[in-house]
Amino acid sequence: MQQAKTFIRKTAWISIFPQLTVMGTLMFVFSLFIRPIYIDVILGSATYLVLSMVLERGIAHNHRKGILLTKMGNYTQAIEEYKKSYDLFCKHSWIDKYRYITLLSSSRYSYTEMALVNLAFCYLHCENVELAKQYYQKTLKLFPDNEMAINALNAIKSFESKTDNLTT
Repeated sequence: MQQAKTFIRKTAWISIFPQLTVMGTLMFVFSLFIRPIYIDVILGSATYLVLSMVLERGIAHNHRKGILLTKMGNYTQAIEEYKKSYDLFCKHSWIDKYRYITLLSSSRYSYTEMALVNLAFCYLHCENVELAKQYYQKTLKLFPDNEMAINALNAIKSFESKTDNLTT
């Protein structure tokens, strides 16, 4: 099976407001203690950048590792990381629900949703079509508007019907 190079990243633009609030608050705090004024902007921005990287690399570690393994084509190892990510965000659903603030993430998709779709994607590449379908269906049960799961299931059904027609 050919390795996919394209990863979809949809942005929830509304997430910019809480993120700008966090950055603005950091700049304000620095402005109380530091002069001249432009240094507080630089320090506030740098602190925001470091904070966002620490949160994403710390809390979403398994998700990021799964993506890296997927890009490398190590689908079986990626599956384990996505399962850990899914378990973490199910156990602590408030982190995922408020990810715009807790992770400073602007992704439209929740980490739970991404974990399920990525699990299905990896199972498909491991040629375990049944498990892939189960994970895509689970994605649609929890997130009915997920375009990736809808399109993937339609493609699988189309492929299966063409294969059935060839064998009969």
